[in-house]
Amino acid sequence: MVEVSTTAFIDRSDWGRIQITGDDRLRFLHNQTTNAFEQLAPGQGCETVLVTSTARTLDLVSAYVDNSSVLLMVSPGMADELIAWMDRYIFFADKVNLSNQTEVTFAITILGPETDQLLTKLELPQPDTAPYSHILANWPAGNVEIQVVRETGLGIPGYTLIGAKEHGPALQNWLIEQKISCLSAQEWEVLRIRQGRPMPGKELTDKDNPLEAGLWHTVSFEKGCYIGQETIARLNTYQGVKKQLWGFKLDKLVPADAALSLEGAPMGKITSVVADDTGVWGLGYLRTKAGGAGLTLEVEDTTAEAIDLPFLSRGYLDASQSPITAP
Repeated sequence: MVEVSTTAFIDRSDWGRIQITGDDRLRFLHNQTTNAFEQLAPGQGCETVLVTSTARTLDLVSAYVDNSSVLLMVSPGMADELIAWMDRYIFFADKVNLSNQTEVTFAITILGPETDQLLTKLELPQPDTAPYSHILANWPAGNVEIQVVRETGLGIPGYTLIGAKEHGPALQNWLIEQKISCLSAQEWEVLRIRQGRPMPGKELTDKDNPLEAGLWHTVSFEKGCYIGQETIARLNTYQGVKKQLWGFKLDKLVPADAALSLEGAPMGKITSVVADDTGVWGLGYLRTKAGGAGLTLEVEDTTAEAIDLPFLSRGYLDASQSPITAP
């Protein structure tokens, strides 16, 4: 697993935050996204995917359930588009309200080996140990409410802190005073690619579905009907996933849409690529029939070795080669 060697933070306030209220909010999300919501209790959360009726990906979303609302953390620039998409499925009798909270809140993620100790210094409590658990607490230094979420948007341990926008600078200044380094956008992109988190416009497009994108952990195969469910169930039942998202170790930089080939035959393409002091790393889709981790492919005038990544999950493609079924 790719780790950060020291505790760091990044301002993720450019990521969208959508608040969903109303008595039917859990049922609505249960019926509109890939994961199961109706059994979630306040303080719990999950990752889910918004998909089209043909199961093409819109966005990978983190959801935090509390007593009267659900807060969705969505990719940068996606809040308005997703609100418009979900609004199409709110009918007259539905008790569901959507509001864009991006401009009135901040989101700061702390990640790395000492984030528990950092929370203690902040005098903030830890949520439950389950991923996406969260708790609303008072930050004594600023006397403000902060939502503490056990997730970082990656497979790296840490927390995301969410609160009213006007208090974000004070929290950032406190972190800087504690000599916690601030990750740049480029450093975050390196972590994203080396972890394997797919993003809209790159790995999540109208040509990809959640199973191809390595997001099996966001899909409930037991909950029944939802938008895109028939396509996803058919792909699982008939083992129809024809391509998969993999990481790649490259010998040098190539364009983000460079074609992957094997002995001259087209096998997929790169979707994201970045270089750091350890080498050149990429994400990309590879035909399932070609193979997976350890396979070396040609790309441009260099090679790319397929590698598995911590964030990605593959369902039956990981082990038994039999479809996932209800217990």
